[in-house]
Amino acid sequence: MITRLSELFVRTLREDPADAEVASHRLLVRAGYIRRAAPGIYSWLPLGLSVLRKVEQIVREEMAAIGSQEVSFPALLPREPYEATHRWTEYGPNLFRLQDRKGGDYLLGPTHEEMFALLVKDLYTSYKDLPLSLFQIQTKYRDEARPRAGLLRGREFVMKDSYSFDIDEAGLQKSYDAHRDAYVKIFDRLGLEYVIVKAQSGAMGGSDSEEFLAVSPVGEDTYVRSPGGYAANVEAVTTLAPEPLAFDDAPAAHVEDTPDSATIETLVAVANQRVPRSDRPWQAGDTLKNVLFRLTHADGTTEDLAVGLPGDRAVDDKRLEAVLGESVQVAPFEEADFARHSSLVKGYIGPAVLGEDSATGIRYLVDPRVVTGSRWVTGADQEGRHVFDLVAGRDFVPDGTIEVAEVREGDPAPDGSGPLELARGMEMGHIFQLGRKYAEALGLKVLDENGKLVTVTMGSYGIGVSRAVAAVAETTCDDKGLCWPAALAPYQVHVVVAGKGEEQLLKATEIAQSLSDKGIDVLLDDRKASPGVKFADAELLGMPTVVVVGKGLADGVVEVRDRRTGEREDVAVEQVVDQLSG
Repeated sequence: MITRLSELFVRTLREDPADAEVASHRLLVRAGYIRRAAPGIYSWLPLGLSVLRKVEQIVREEMAAIGSQEVSFPALLPREPYEATHRWTEYGPNLFRLQDRKGGDYLLGPTHEEMFALLVKDLYTSYKDLPLSLFQIQTKYRDEARPRAGLLRGREFVMKDSYSFDIDEAGLQKSYDAHRDAYVKIFDRLGLEYVIVKAQSGAMGGSDSEEFLAVSPVGEDTYVRSPGGYAANVEAVTTLAPEPLAFDDAPAAHVEDTPDSATIETLVAVANQRVPRSDRPWQAGDTLKNVLFRLTHADGTTEDLAVGLPGDRAVDDKRLEAVLGESVQVAPFEEADFARHSSLVKGYIGPAVLGEDSATGIRYLVDPRVVTGSRWVTGADQEGRHVFDLVAGRDFVPDGTIEVAEVREGDPAPDGSGPLELARGMEMGHIFQLGRKYAEALGLKVLDENGKLVTVTMGSYGIGVSRAVAAVAETTCDDKGLCWPAALAPYQVHVVVAGKGEEQLLKATEIAQSLSDKGIDVLLDDRKASPGVKFADAELLGMPTVVVVGKGLADGVVEVRDRRTGEREDVAVEQVVDQLSG
Protein backbone atom coordinates (compact mmCIF):
# COMPACT_ATOMS: atom_id res chain seq x y z
CA MET A 1 0.00 0.00 0.00
CA ILE A 2 1.36 3.42 -0.95
CA THR A 3 0.71 6.63 0.97
CA ARG A 4 -0.22 9.72 -1.00
CA LEU A 5 1.16 12.95 0.40
CA SER A 6 -1.99 14.70 -0.78
CA GLU A 7 -3.93 12.58 1.75
CA LEU A 8 -1.37 12.33 4.57
CA PHE A 9 -2.16 14.23 7.77
CA VAL A 10 0.85 16.53 7.66
CA ARG A 11 1.58 20.21 7.15
CA THR A 12 5.17 21.32 6.64
CA LEU A 13 6.27 24.71 7.88
CA ARG A 14 8.80 27.13 6.41
CA GLU A 15 9.43 29.02 9.67
CA ASP A 16 11.12 27.61 12.76
CA PRO A 17 9.06 27.35 15.96
CA ALA A 18 9.85 30.24 18.28
CA ASP A 19 10.88 28.01 21.20
CA ALA A 20 13.18 25.71 19.20
CA GLU A 21 16.74 25.58 20.58
CA VAL A 22 18.20 22.60 18.71
CA ALA A 23 17.96 21.25 15.17
CA SER A 24 15.91 18.15 16.02
CA HIS A 25 13.23 20.22 17.74
CA ARG A 26 13.10 22.70 14.87
CA LEU A 27 12.95 20.11 12.11
CA LEU A 28 10.58 17.61 13.74
CA VAL A 29 8.03 20.40 14.17
CA ARG A 30 8.60 21.94 10.75
CA ALA A 31 8.37 18.55 9.02
CA GLY A 32 5.09 17.73 10.75
CA TYR A 33 6.32 14.85 12.91
CA ILE A 34 5.29 16.38 16.25
CA ARG A 35 3.28 19.36 17.50
CA ARG A 36 3.61 21.20 20.79
CA ALA A 37 0.66 20.79 23.15
CA ALA A 38 2.22 22.52 26.18
CA PRO A 39 5.74 23.21 27.43
CA GLY A 40 7.58 19.89 27.37
CA ILE A 41 4.52 18.01 26.03
CA TYR A 42 4.09 17.00 22.39
CA SER A 43 1.52 15.30 20.18
CA TRP A 44 2.76 12.67 17.73
CA LEU A 45 1.57 13.00 14.14
CA PRO A 46 1.53 10.05 11.70
CA LEU A 47 5.11 10.53 10.47
CA GLY A 48 6.53 10.93 13.96
CA LEU A 49 4.50 8.05 15.34
CA SER A 50 5.86 5.81 12.59
CA VAL A 51 9.45 6.56 13.64
CA LEU A 52 8.58 6.12 17.31
CA ARG A 53 7.01 2.71 16.65
CA LYS A 54 10.11 1.57 14.74
CA VAL A 55 12.33 2.52 17.64
CA GLU A 56 9.99 0.61 19.95
CA GLN A 57 10.15 -2.45 17.69
CA ILE A 58 13.94 -2.52 17.74
CA VAL A 59 13.86 -2.29 21.52
CA ARG A 60 11.24 -5.05 21.80
CA GLU A 61 13.19 -7.40 19.56
CA GLU A 62 16.43 -7.04 21.49
CA MET A 63 14.71 -7.32 24.86
CA ALA A 64 12.95 -10.48 23.73
CA ALA A 65 16.30 -11.84 22.57
CA ILE A 66 17.58 -11.86 26.17
CA GLY A 67 14.39 -13.45 27.46
CA SER A 68 12.77 -10.34 28.91
CA GLN A 69 8.96 -10.39 28.91
CA GLU A 70 6.76 -7.38 28.25
CA VAL A 71 4.12 -6.08 30.67
CA SER A 72 2.35 -2.74 30.96
CA PHE A 73 1.58 -0.74 34.08
CA PRO A 74 -0.75 2.22 34.46
CA ALA A 75 0.71 5.71 34.44
CA LEU A 76 -1.59 6.76 37.30
CA LEU A 77 -0.18 5.19 40.45
CA PRO A 78 -1.07 5.09 44.17
CA ARG A 79 1.04 6.93 46.74
CA GLU A 80 1.62 4.03 49.15
CA PRO A 81 4.38 2.10 47.30
CA TYR A 82 6.33 5.31 46.77
CA GLU A 83 5.89 6.19 50.45
CA ALA A 84 7.43 2.83 51.35
CA THR A 85 10.57 3.63 49.35
CA HIS A 86 10.55 7.31 50.46
CA ARG A 87 10.40 8.50 46.87
CA TRP A 88 7.07 10.26 47.39
CA THR A 89 9.14 12.97 49.09
CA GLU A 90 12.63 12.25 47.70
CA TYR A 91 11.54 13.01 44.15
CA GLY A 92 10.70 16.51 45.30
CA PRO A 93 9.06 18.92 42.83
CA ASN A 94 9.82 16.68 39.83
CA LEU A 95 6.90 14.44 40.76
CA PHE A 96 3.40 15.09 39.41
CA ARG A 97 1.08 14.60 42.42
CA LEU A 98 -2.71 14.67 42.37
CA GLN A 99 -5.76 13.61 44.34
CA ASP A 100 -8.90 11.78 43.32
CA ARG A 101 -12.40 12.91 44.30
CA LYS A 102 -12.13 11.05 47.60
CA GLY A 103 -8.90 12.78 48.58
CA GLY A 104 -6.66 9.83 47.84
CA ASP A 105 -3.09 10.67 46.79
CA TYR A 106 -1.78 9.54 43.40
CA LEU A 107 1.13 10.33 41.14
CA LEU A 108 1.96 10.14 37.45
CA GLY A 109 4.68 7.56 37.20
CA PRO A 110 8.21 8.88 36.60
CA THR A 111 9.57 5.33 36.83
CA HIS A 112 8.17 2.01 38.02
CA GLU A 113 10.60 0.15 40.31
CA GLU A 114 7.98 -0.08 43.05
CA MET A 115 5.26 -1.46 40.81
CA PHE A 116 7.49 -4.10 39.24
CA ALA A 117 8.72 -5.24 42.65
CA LEU A 118 5.17 -5.51 44.00
CA LEU A 119 4.00 -7.44 40.95
CA VAL A 120 6.76 -10.03 41.35
CA LYS A 121 6.13 -10.18 45.10
CA ASP A 122 2.46 -10.92 44.39
CA LEU A 123 3.15 -13.80 42.01
CA TYR A 124 6.53 -15.38 42.81
CA THR A 125 7.66 -17.04 46.05
CA SER A 126 10.57 -19.37 45.22
CA TYR A 127 14.13 -19.18 43.94
CA LYS A 128 12.96 -21.59 41.25
CA ASP A 129 10.99 -18.70 39.72
CA LEU A 130 14.18 -16.71 39.20
CA PRO A 131 15.98 -15.26 37.32
CA LEU A 132 13.28 -13.08 35.82
CA SER A 133 13.35 -10.07 33.53
CA LEU A 134 10.32 -7.90 32.76
CA PHE A 135 10.00 -4.74 30.70
CA GLN A 136 7.49 -2.20 29.51
CA ILE A 137 7.40 0.64 27.00
CA GLN A 138 5.25 3.33 28.48
CA THR A 139 4.71 7.05 28.90
CA LYS A 140 6.43 8.63 31.92
CA TYR A 141 5.97 11.99 33.60
CA ARG A 142 8.46 14.30 35.31
CA ASP A 143 7.75 17.92 36.14
CA GLU A 144 10.95 19.34 34.68
CA ALA A 145 11.71 22.84 35.91
CA ARG A 146 13.04 23.84 32.49
CA PRO A 147 11.65 21.63 29.72
CA ARG A 148 13.71 22.32 26.61
CA ALA A 149 14.95 21.05 23.28
CA GLY A 150 11.70 19.44 22.21
CA LEU A 151 11.70 15.69 22.83
CA LEU A 152 15.14 15.75 24.42
CA ARG A 153 13.96 17.20 27.74
CA GLY A 154 10.21 16.91 28.11
CA ARG A 155 7.72 16.51 30.91
CA GLU A 156 5.96 13.63 29.19
CA PHE A 157 8.07 11.04 27.38
CA VAL A 158 8.11 7.42 26.25
CA MET A 159 10.55 5.15 28.03
CA LYS A 160 11.48 1.50 28.03
CA ASP A 161 12.18 0.36 31.55
CA SER A 162 13.12 -3.18 32.41
CA TYR A 163 13.91 -4.90 35.68
CA SER A 164 15.78 -8.03 36.55
CA PHE A 165 15.13 -10.17 39.61
CA ASP A 166 17.79 -12.55 40.92
CA ILE A 167 18.53 -14.56 44.01
CA ASP A 168 22.09 -13.27 44.49
CA GLU A 169 24.75 -10.83 43.25
CA ALA A 170 26.17 -13.32 40.75
CA GLY A 171 22.77 -13.56 39.11
CA LEU A 172 22.40 -9.78 39.12
CA GLN A 173 25.75 -9.40 37.39
CA LYS A 174 24.69 -11.88 34.71
CA SER A 175 21.40 -10.03 34.16
CA TYR A 176 23.21 -6.69 34.08
CA ASP A 177 25.68 -7.95 31.48
CA ALA A 178 22.83 -9.35 29.34
CA HIS A 179 21.05 -6.00 29.36
CA ARG A 180 24.27 -4.16 28.61
CA ASP A 181 24.84 -6.36 25.56
CA ALA A 182 21.24 -5.82 24.46
CA TYR A 183 21.70 -2.06 24.73
CA VAL A 184 24.78 -2.20 22.54
CA LYS A 185 22.75 -3.99 19.87
CA ILE A 186 19.84 -1.56 20.20
CA PHE A 187 21.95 1.56 19.80
CA ASP A 188 23.95 -0.02 16.99
CA ARG A 189 20.69 -0.71 15.14
CA LEU A 190 19.50 2.84 15.75
CA GLY A 191 22.63 4.05 14.00
CA LEU A 192 23.72 6.31 16.84
CA GLU A 193 27.31 7.21 17.60
CA TYR A 194 27.42 6.58 21.33
CA VAL A 195 29.72 6.04 24.28
CA ILE A 196 29.23 3.97 27.43
CA VAL A 197 30.32 5.88 30.53
CA LYS A 198 30.46 5.28 34.25
CA ALA A 199 27.65 7.15 35.96
CA GLN A 200 26.13 7.94 39.33
CA SER A 201 22.96 6.18 40.41
CA GLY A 202 21.35 9.33 41.76
CA ALA A 203 17.82 9.00 43.09
CA MET A 204 17.61 5.44 41.77
CA GLY A 205 20.09 4.13 44.31
CA GLY A 206 22.14 1.01 43.82
CA SER A 207 25.78 0.35 43.05
CA ASP A 208 27.19 -0.04 39.55
CA SER A 209 25.69 2.32 37.01
CA GLU A 210 26.48 3.15 33.39
CA GLU A 211 25.03 5.57 30.85
CA PHE A 212 24.76 5.26 27.09
CA LEU A 213 25.31 8.74 25.64
CA ALA A 214 24.71 9.75 22.04
CA VAL A 215 27.66 11.90 21.03
CA SER A 216 26.41 15.40 20.18
CA PRO A 217 27.69 18.94 20.72
CA VAL A 218 24.19 20.00 21.83
CA GLY A 219 23.94 17.28 24.48
CA GLU A 220 23.29 18.52 28.00
CA ASP A 221 25.51 15.88 29.59
CA THR A 222 29.26 16.39 29.80
CA TYR A 223 31.39 13.27 29.84
CA VAL A 224 35.10 12.61 29.91
CA ARG A 225 37.33 10.06 28.24
CA SER A 226 41.03 9.30 28.35
CA PRO A 227 43.48 7.81 25.84
CA GLY A 228 43.59 4.67 27.98
CA GLY A 229 39.87 4.00 27.72
CA TYR A 230 38.44 5.59 30.86
CA ALA A 231 34.99 7.10 30.26
CA ALA A 232 32.57 8.61 32.74
CA ASN A 233 29.79 11.12 33.07
CA VAL A 234 31.33 14.24 34.57
CA GLU A 235 29.20 13.78 37.72
CA ALA A 236 30.86 10.40 38.33
CA VAL A 237 34.47 11.51 37.90
CA THR A 238 36.56 11.12 41.03
CA THR A 239 39.56 13.27 41.84
CA LEU A 240 43.07 11.90 42.03
CA ALA A 241 43.81 13.38 45.43
CA PRO A 242 47.46 14.00 46.32
CA GLU A 243 49.05 12.07 49.16
CA PRO A 244 48.95 13.69 52.64
CA LEU A 245 51.90 15.99 53.28
CA ALA A 246 54.15 16.29 56.28
CA PHE A 247 53.78 19.65 57.97
CA ASP A 248 56.25 19.49 60.86
CA ASP A 249 58.37 22.24 59.34
CA ALA A 250 55.45 24.30 57.99
CA PRO A 251 55.46 27.91 59.21
CA ALA A 252 52.75 29.01 61.59
CA ALA A 253 49.64 30.47 60.03
CA HIS A 254 49.76 34.25 59.90
CA VAL A 255 47.12 36.87 59.09
CA GLU A 256 47.99 39.61 56.61
CA ASP A 257 46.24 42.75 55.45
CA THR A 258 44.86 42.21 51.96
CA PRO A 259 42.64 45.21 51.25
CA ASP A 260 40.10 45.09 48.43
CA SER A 261 40.61 41.35 47.81
CA ALA A 262 37.15 39.82 48.05
CA THR A 263 37.63 37.80 44.85
CA ILE A 264 40.23 35.20 43.98
CA GLU A 265 41.61 37.35 41.19
CA THR A 266 42.09 40.41 43.41
CA LEU A 267 43.46 38.26 46.26
CA VAL A 268 46.19 36.81 44.03
CA ALA A 269 47.15 40.27 42.84
CA VAL A 270 47.28 41.72 46.36
CA ALA A 271 49.15 38.72 47.75
CA ASN A 272 51.85 38.99 45.10
CA GLN A 273 52.18 42.68 45.87
CA ARG A 274 52.09 42.63 49.68
CA VAL A 275 53.17 39.09 50.68
CA PRO A 276 55.33 37.85 47.77
CA ARG A 277 56.67 34.29 47.66
CA SER A 278 60.37 33.69 47.19
CA ASP A 279 60.01 30.68 44.84
CA ARG A 280 57.24 31.78 42.45
CA PRO A 281 54.22 34.08 42.23
CA TRP A 282 51.03 33.25 44.09
CA GLN A 283 48.43 31.54 41.90
CA ALA A 284 44.68 30.97 42.23
CA GLY A 285 45.33 27.30 43.01
CA ASP A 286 47.16 28.34 46.20
CA THR A 287 43.99 29.83 47.63
CA LEU A 288 41.13 28.07 49.40
CA LYS A 289 37.76 29.57 48.64
CA ASN A 290 34.67 28.69 50.62
CA VAL A 291 31.33 28.73 48.83
CA LEU A 292 28.08 28.65 50.81
CA PHE A 293 24.76 27.12 49.84
CA ARG A 294 21.29 26.89 51.34
CA LEU A 295 19.80 23.41 50.98
CA THR A 296 16.07 22.71 51.12
CA HIS A 297 15.16 19.07 51.57
CA ALA A 298 12.03 17.38 50.27
CA ASP A 299 10.43 17.43 53.74
CA GLY A 300 10.85 21.22 53.90
CA THR A 301 13.79 21.28 56.31
CA THR A 302 16.73 23.51 55.45
CA GLU A 303 20.47 23.26 55.96
CA ASP A 304 23.53 25.40 55.32
CA LEU A 305 26.50 23.90 53.51
CA ALA A 306 29.98 25.31 52.91
CA VAL A 307 32.20 23.86 50.20
CA GLY A 308 35.94 24.51 50.31
CA LEU A 309 37.93 24.09 47.11
CA PRO A 310 41.05 25.45 45.41
CA GLY A 311 40.52 28.98 44.14
CA ASP A 312 41.24 28.02 40.54
CA ARG A 313 38.20 25.72 40.50
CA ALA A 314 34.49 26.47 40.47
CA VAL A 315 31.66 24.40 41.93
CA ASP A 316 29.96 22.44 39.15
CA ASP A 317 26.23 22.80 39.81
CA LYS A 318 25.36 19.49 38.15
CA ARG A 319 27.97 17.63 40.18
CA LEU A 320 26.66 19.27 43.35
CA GLU A 321 23.08 18.32 42.52
CA ALA A 322 24.15 14.76 41.70
CA VAL A 323 25.89 14.40 45.07
CA LEU A 324 23.02 15.88 47.07
CA GLY A 325 20.23 14.14 45.13
CA GLU A 326 17.28 15.33 43.08
CA SER A 327 15.11 15.85 46.15
CA VAL A 328 17.37 18.61 47.51
CA GLN A 329 16.95 22.14 46.19
CA VAL A 330 20.22 24.06 46.14
CA ALA A 331 20.58 27.84 46.21
CA PRO A 332 23.66 30.01 46.75
CA PHE A 333 23.77 32.14 49.90
CA GLU A 334 21.95 35.45 49.64
CA GLU A 335 22.20 38.57 51.81
CA ALA A 336 19.52 37.26 54.17
CA ASP A 337 21.54 34.08 54.70
CA PHE A 338 24.68 36.01 55.53
CA ALA A 339 22.65 38.15 57.93
CA ARG A 340 21.76 35.01 59.91
CA HIS A 341 25.46 34.41 60.64
CA SER A 342 27.17 37.56 61.89
CA SER A 343 30.59 35.86 61.94
CA LEU A 344 30.56 35.34 58.16
CA VAL A 345 32.39 38.15 56.40
CA LYS A 346 31.41 38.00 52.75
CA GLY A 347 34.47 37.63 50.53
CA TYR A 348 36.75 36.79 53.49
CA ILE A 349 35.27 33.53 54.85
CA GLY A 350 37.75 31.05 56.29
CA PRO A 351 37.53 27.57 57.86
CA ALA A 352 37.65 28.97 61.40
CA VAL A 353 33.94 29.84 61.34
CA LEU A 354 32.85 26.74 59.45
CA GLY A 355 32.14 23.17 60.49
CA GLU A 356 29.46 21.42 62.46
CA ASP A 357 31.33 22.12 65.72
CA SER A 358 31.86 25.80 64.99
CA ALA A 359 29.79 28.72 66.21
CA THR A 360 27.87 28.82 62.91
CA GLY A 361 27.31 25.05 62.84
CA ILE A 362 27.57 25.14 59.04
CA ARG A 363 28.60 21.76 57.65
CA TYR A 364 31.98 22.14 55.95
CA LEU A 365 33.02 19.78 53.16
CA VAL A 366 36.16 20.21 51.10
CA ASP A 367 37.50 19.14 47.75
CA PRO A 368 39.65 15.95 47.88
CA ARG A 369 42.67 18.07 46.90
CA VAL A 370 42.51 19.71 50.33
CA VAL A 371 44.55 16.93 51.94
CA THR A 372 46.19 16.86 55.34
CA GLY A 373 49.35 18.95 55.27
CA SER A 374 48.32 21.11 52.33
CA ARG A 375 48.90 24.85 52.88
CA TRP A 376 46.45 27.53 51.84
CA VAL A 377 45.71 31.21 51.62
CA THR A 378 42.13 31.80 52.71
CA GLY A 379 39.81 34.24 54.42
CA ALA A 380 40.64 35.40 57.94
CA ASP A 381 36.98 36.19 58.71
CA GLN A 382 37.86 39.87 58.86
CA GLU A 383 37.22 42.52 56.27
CA GLY A 384 40.32 43.02 54.09
CA ARG A 385 42.39 40.28 55.74
CA HIS A 386 43.50 36.77 54.75
CA VAL A 387 45.39 34.06 56.58
CA PHE A 388 48.50 32.57 54.94
CA ASP A 389 50.07 29.12 55.47
CA LEU A 390 46.88 27.68 56.91
CA VAL A 391 47.55 23.93 57.07
CA ALA A 392 44.78 21.37 56.63
CA GLY A 393 44.81 18.88 59.49
CA ARG A 394 46.77 21.23 61.73
CA ASP A 395 44.87 24.51 61.67
CA PHE A 396 41.48 23.23 60.55
CA VAL A 397 39.70 19.90 60.09
CA PRO A 398 36.70 19.78 57.71
CA ASP A 399 33.63 17.64 58.31
CA GLY A 400 34.41 15.58 55.21
CA THR A 401 35.09 15.72 51.49
CA ILE A 402 32.82 16.32 48.51
CA GLU A 403 33.33 15.80 44.77
CA VAL A 404 31.75 18.90 43.23
CA ALA A 405 34.61 20.87 41.68
CA GLU A 406 34.52 21.38 37.94
CA VAL A 407 36.36 18.79 35.87
CA ARG A 408 38.76 20.27 33.35
CA GLU A 409 40.29 19.25 30.06
CA GLY A 410 43.66 17.72 30.84
CA ASP A 411 42.85 16.60 34.39
CA PRO A 412 44.31 13.14 35.10
CA ALA A 413 41.95 10.19 34.70
CA PRO A 414 41.17 8.53 38.05
CA ASP A 415 42.53 5.20 36.80
CA GLY A 416 45.81 6.72 35.65
CA SER A 417 45.04 6.18 31.95
CA GLY A 418 46.01 9.65 30.81
CA PRO A 419 44.65 13.19 30.59
CA LEU A 420 40.89 13.67 30.33
CA GLU A 421 39.14 15.03 27.26
CA LEU A 422 35.71 16.63 27.69
CA ALA A 423 32.86 16.03 25.26
CA ARG A 424 29.08 16.43 25.13
CA GLY A 425 26.40 13.81 24.80
CA MET A 426 22.69 13.05 25.19
CA GLU A 427 21.67 10.38 27.67
CA MET A 428 19.91 7.59 25.76
CA GLY A 429 20.06 4.77 28.26
CA HIS A 430 20.98 4.15 31.88
CA ILE A 431 21.54 0.78 33.56
CA PHE A 432 21.73 0.23 37.32
CA GLN A 433 22.54 -2.58 39.67
CA LEU A 434 19.87 -1.63 42.18
CA GLY A 435 20.62 -4.39 44.65
CA ARG A 436 18.04 -4.84 47.41
CA LYS A 437 16.97 -1.23 48.11
CA TYR A 438 13.46 -1.54 46.67
CA ALA A 439 13.00 -5.23 47.43
CA GLU A 440 13.74 -4.62 51.12
CA ALA A 441 11.44 -1.62 51.32
CA LEU A 442 8.58 -3.55 49.73
CA GLY A 443 9.22 -6.97 51.26
CA LEU A 444 10.11 -8.79 48.03
CA LYS A 445 11.44 -12.10 49.33
CA VAL A 446 11.52 -15.69 48.07
CA LEU A 447 12.45 -19.01 49.58
CA ASP A 448 15.98 -20.11 48.69
CA GLU A 449 17.07 -23.71 48.08
CA ASN A 450 17.35 -24.22 51.85
CA GLY A 451 13.82 -23.01 52.48
CA LYS A 452 15.01 -19.72 53.97
CA LEU A 453 13.43 -16.39 53.07
CA VAL A 454 15.90 -14.16 51.23
CA THR A 455 15.50 -10.72 49.72
CA VAL A 456 15.58 -10.57 45.93
CA THR A 457 18.25 -8.43 44.26
CA MET A 458 17.19 -6.19 41.38
CA GLY A 459 18.56 -4.41 38.36
CA SER A 460 16.95 -1.49 36.53
CA TYR A 461 17.51 -0.60 32.89
CA GLY A 462 16.02 2.38 31.03
CA ILE A 463 16.01 3.65 27.46
CA GLY A 464 14.54 6.98 26.37
CA VAL A 465 12.48 5.80 23.40
CA SER A 466 10.99 9.15 22.40
CA ARG A 467 14.31 10.81 23.15
CA ALA A 468 15.96 8.36 20.75
CA VAL A 469 13.77 9.73 17.95
CA ALA A 470 15.11 13.22 18.66
CA ALA A 471 18.68 11.98 19.09
CA VAL A 472 18.71 10.24 15.72
CA ALA A 473 17.13 13.30 14.10
CA GLU A 474 19.70 15.56 15.79
CA THR A 475 22.73 13.54 14.76
CA THR A 476 21.71 12.76 11.17
CA CYS A 477 20.04 15.96 9.95
CA ASP A 478 21.62 18.62 7.74
CA ASP A 479 20.79 22.22 6.99
CA LYS A 480 18.01 21.16 4.59
CA GLY A 481 16.09 18.85 6.85
CA LEU A 482 15.87 15.40 8.40
CA CYS A 483 17.92 12.45 7.10
CA TRP A 484 16.50 9.25 8.54
CA PRO A 485 18.41 5.96 8.43
CA ALA A 486 16.47 3.28 6.55
CA ALA A 487 15.69 1.34 9.75
CA LEU A 488 13.72 4.26 11.22
CA ALA A 489 12.39 6.23 8.27
CA PRO A 490 8.59 6.37 7.97
CA TYR A 491 9.04 5.46 4.29
CA GLN A 492 12.05 4.04 2.52
CA VAL A 493 11.28 5.72 -0.80
CA HIS A 494 9.74 9.12 -1.49
CA VAL A 495 8.45 9.33 -5.07
CA VAL A 496 8.08 12.92 -6.35
CA VAL A 497 5.99 13.82 -9.36
CA ALA A 498 7.95 16.78 -10.69
CA GLY A 499 5.76 17.66 -13.66
CA LYS A 500 2.17 18.48 -14.43
CA GLY A 501 1.68 15.87 -17.12
CA GLU A 502 -0.73 12.98 -16.60
CA GLU A 503 1.90 10.59 -17.93
CA GLN A 504 4.32 11.52 -15.17
CA LEU A 505 1.70 11.00 -12.46
CA LEU A 506 0.71 7.62 -13.91
CA LYS A 507 4.31 6.44 -14.16
CA ALA A 508 5.12 7.69 -10.66
CA THR A 509 2.08 5.86 -9.29
CA GLU A 510 3.11 2.70 -11.16
CA ILE A 511 6.65 2.85 -9.72
CA ALA A 512 5.31 3.48 -6.22
CA GLN A 513 2.89 0.56 -6.47
CA SER A 514 5.56 -1.80 -7.78
CA LEU A 515 7.90 -0.87 -4.91
CA SER A 516 5.06 -1.33 -2.42
CA ASP A 517 4.30 -4.77 -3.89
CA LYS A 518 7.90 -5.72 -3.05
CA GLY A 519 7.41 -4.76 0.60
CA ILE A 520 8.91 -1.27 0.45
CA ASP A 521 7.14 1.56 2.26
CA VAL A 522 6.53 4.34 -0.27
CA LEU A 523 5.41 7.95 0.03
CA LEU A 524 4.05 9.41 -3.22
CA ASP A 525 4.02 13.19 -3.57
CA ASP A 526 1.10 13.62 -5.92
CA ARG A 527 0.20 17.13 -4.78
CA LYS A 528 -0.56 19.94 -7.20
CA ALA A 529 2.43 21.95 -6.07
CA SER A 530 5.53 23.32 -7.78
CA PRO A 531 8.61 21.09 -8.14
CA GLY A 532 10.52 23.50 -5.87
CA VAL A 533 8.03 23.05 -3.04
CA LYS A 534 8.06 19.28 -3.48
CA PHE A 535 11.85 19.05 -3.54
CA ALA A 536 12.11 21.24 -0.42
CA ASP A 537 9.58 19.03 1.39
CA ALA A 538 11.39 15.86 0.31
CA GLU A 539 14.58 17.21 1.86
CA LEU A 540 12.75 18.37 4.98
CA LEU A 541 10.88 15.07 5.52
CA GLY A 542 14.11 13.10 5.19
CA MET A 543 13.24 9.74 3.57
CA PRO A 544 16.42 7.84 2.61
CA THR A 545 15.72 7.62 -1.13
CA VAL A 546 13.91 10.10 -3.39
CA VAL A 547 12.74 9.14 -6.88
CA VAL A 548 11.98 12.11 -9.13
CA VAL A 549 9.64 11.47 -12.05
CA GLY A 550 10.01 14.56 -14.21
CA LYS A 551 11.22 15.73 -17.58
CA GLY A 552 13.63 12.80 -17.89
CA LEU A 553 10.67 10.49 -18.37
CA ALA A 554 10.60 11.54 -22.01
CA ASP A 555 14.04 9.93 -22.33
CA GLY A 556 13.02 6.86 -20.36
CA VAL A 557 14.79 7.78 -17.10
CA VAL A 558 13.97 8.93 -13.60
CA GLU A 559 16.31 10.56 -11.11
CA VAL A 560 17.23 8.68 -7.91
CA ARG A 561 18.57 10.78 -5.03
CA ASP A 562 20.28 9.55 -1.89
CA ARG A 563 19.06 11.90 0.84
CA ARG A 564 21.98 11.23 3.15
CA THR A 565 24.86 11.57 0.68
CA GLY A 566 23.25 13.92 -1.82
CA GLU A 567 24.27 11.67 -4.71
CA ARG A 568 22.02 11.64 -7.78
CA GLU A 569 21.83 9.34 -10.76
CA ASP A 570 19.57 8.77 -13.73
CA VAL A 571 18.10 5.28 -13.80
CA ALA A 572 16.12 3.67 -16.61
CA VAL A 573 12.43 3.54 -15.78
CA GLU A 574 12.23 -0.19 -16.32
CA GLN A 575 15.18 -0.79 -13.96
CA VAL A 576 14.42 1.55 -11.04
CA VAL A 577 12.13 -0.84 -9.12
CA ASP A 578 14.61 -3.72 -9.32
CA GLN A 579 17.51 -1.43 -8.36
CA LEU A 580 15.75 -0.05 -5.29
CA SER A 581 14.34 -3.39 -4.14
CA GLY A 582 17.44 -5.46 -4.84
